[in-house]
Amino acid sequence: MDIAQELMEELNIETVFNIQIGKLNIPINESTVVSWIIIAVVLIICIILGSNLKVKNISKRQALSEFIVTKLESFVGNMIGEEGKGYVPYLLAVFIFLVFSNTIGIFGFKPPTKDLNVTAGLAIMSIVVVQFANIKKNNPWGWIKSFTKPIAVVTPINILEIAIKPLSLCMRLFGNVLGAFIIMELIKIAMRIPLVIPAVFSLYFDLFDGILQAYVFVFLTSLYIKEAIE
Repeated sequence: MDIAQELMEELNIETVFNIQIGKLNIPINESTVVSWIIIAVVLIICIILGSNLKVKNISKRQALSEFIVTKLESFVGNMIGEEGKGYVPYLLAVFIFLVFSNTIGIFGFKPPTKDLNVTAGLAIMSIVVVQFANIKKNNPWGWIKSFTKPIAVVTPINILEIAIKPLSLCMRLFGNVLGAFIIMELIKIAMRIPLVIPAVFSLYFDLFDGILQAYVFVFLTSLYIKEAIE
């Protein structure tokens, strides 16, 4: 099998199993299954770190969990500002999910974010939150009027942005994760050697780039929310 065929096999999004509901057959692909695994792992970590909390004489586990939460809240809170504090939990959840999703290739799984359906779902969800923030802050009439700002002539462009922003979020995340995945697979296929050299490249393409793309996605989402509520 040549490099191109091996690469195409790795890029294919395979169906793991099907759910039959009456005459409806719902295929469950590997990106969905890996996403479920990530959600389960994050949930277990949260349960472990968040159980048996105390006010005094706290354990090292509680101190660690409070340190992580405080740092993450401060990190995301600085992006969105004081007015957007209510959206910090959502942004944190997306950031944590993306960090796990983008870096899971280190453990031999295919990143679910190399599936366009996953990144599209995340982008649509984020833009829905942005529009909700706008409506909540400015009421429905103020939200409609916002499309005419700064002048009425740009209204079509502002309306078009509702589709452009999620498309931009989706394609940026998908393209970067897919690109990093392809490069890592080419390195693994071409070298045919133990994991020493691929592991070095993995530090950048799987770890650093994965965390960076999670940051960029959350930063842009927080920027859109901040614009909506200012």
